[in-house]
Amino acid sequence: MSLVLLKILSLFFKEKDSSIIPYIIIFIFLLIYTFITGIRPSLLRATLFFLLIGVNKVYYLNIKGYNLLIVVYLIMIIINPFVIKDISFILSWSITFSLLFTSELFKTNNYVINLFRTSLIALLCSLPIVINNFYTLNILSLINNIIFVPFVSFIIYPLSLLTFIFPFLNKILLFFTNILNYLSSFFEKINFLTFYISKMNVYEIIIYYLIILLIIKCKKKLKYIISLTLFILFLYVKPYLNNNTFIYYLDVGQGDSSLIIKPHNKSILIDTSGVVSYIPKEEWKTKRNNYSQMVSTLIPFFKSIGLKRINYLIITHGDYDHMGEAINLVENFKVEKVIFNCGPYNDLEKELIKVLDKKKIKYYSCIKELNIDNDKLYFLQTKEYDNENDNSNVIYTELNGYKFMFMGDASTTTEKEIIQKYNLPDIDVLKVGHHGSKTSSGKDFINEINPKYSIISVGKNNRYGHPNKEALNTLKNSKIYRTDQDGSIMFKIKNNKLKIETYTP
Repeated sequence: MSLVLLKILSLFFKEKDSSIIPYIIIFIFLLIYTFITGIRPSLLRATLFFLLIGVNKVYYLNIKGYNLLIVVYLIMIIINPFVIKDISFILSWSITFSLLFTSELFKTNNYVINLFRTSLIALLCSLPIVINNFYTLNILSLINNIIFVPFVSFIIYPLSLLTFIFPFLNKILLFFTNILNYLSSFFEKINFLTFYISKMNVYEIIIYYLIILLIIKCKKKLKYIISLTLFILFLYVKPYLNNNTFIYYLDVGQGDSSLIIKPHNKSILIDTSGVVSYIPKEEWKTKRNNYSQMVSTLIPFFKSIGLKRINYLIITHGDYDHMGEAINLVENFKVEKVIFNCGPYNDLEKELIKVLDKKKIKYYSCIKELNIDNDKLYFLQTKEYDNENDNSNVIYTELNGYKFMFMGDASTTTEKEIIQKYNLPDIDVLKVGHHGSKTSSGKDFINEINPKYSIISVGKNNRYGHPNKEALNTLKNSKIYRTDQDGSIMFKIKNNKLKIETYTP
């Protein structure tokens, strides 16, 4: 856009002394536009960079473009040090720098090839930033740029300028804008070229950029290009090579959601959370459309640790704070099978079943055990009660010799039934029932199972007063973790040793 305006204005200011004027005029317009749009860092970077390019060119300073960009970076840091945390600025600066730094690499006179080269360099040089913020690699972006950049540059933008001068061209502009929107929607639905890649650590980022640098600097590039391809492939398959077991008790506020990841990326999600447990049925869809904790927080977390799918979604029971985000999960992430608790389906469960039927996802209810590789999950509560809480799935499993229990919202009534029916001594990790309510965690039950660690999923300053002081007193012989104080809690089993990490809320 700026280059087109620059060429037009240069026709009116050909003299040497006035050659800086087109740059100043465009800089002023860019500056006004930047302020109108809220001084976004990426726009401010482009505006300052354009001004320095103009000064550099008019006064023949012969400063390299990427050095000018470094000056812009320093200026913006001085203006606002916090800009280094802005993802739009980071991407804008890093992509522009990489394109300037490699401007002579594979350069040809073919417009399409140059456009593909530009897209490829931008993709590769920004890949660690994109992965560590969005956890995806979209190969389709290379094709998108070849289509959309010329379409916008040679059709949409010129028509926009002409329509500004000749308003009767508005219908033509609208026609091509609709084509652009259609193409955008069409390519958005193509997801087989989008790959989830887990967050890269510091060492992986260093190795990645060292390979990129070798490709740029060395004459024999093929072996480094192969090395880069293999390294990206390693990043994709890395979660499948992990032989450790992880159990996450996720900080979801006043709700419940736990994730078990077995070796080779097998996953079991127990409950999906639901931010507001008391919203009426008629507002379920509205709440789900307006805000989704699943889409905003949980699914990005799944992607960040390399999950490609949830193999089993277990719904402990039909309360909103335990399964309110289930529909958002199955509509936005791959889920293979769903397991419900015993008892009749309530309205929220029926809503989920409609979506499962539509997507042809298998679901079961009131099962007694689940076999996953060499481990079993035992469902201890198979009796039907007259309320959802007591009908909660109560799950017991042993993972690498460590005993885990997930209580859902089961009350002391269910707890008594369980200790009468089963022998469950010395549980290592107990997911405390009903958010630490006084209706759960009875003394007889806790004394019987004698948990070493107790996990309470609870929202900060919640209106229910959870966890109850009596429940906390009953659990005092165990090490208590609370999501409102400790954030998410991770148990990692590596070489048969249990390691615990917490993530500040």
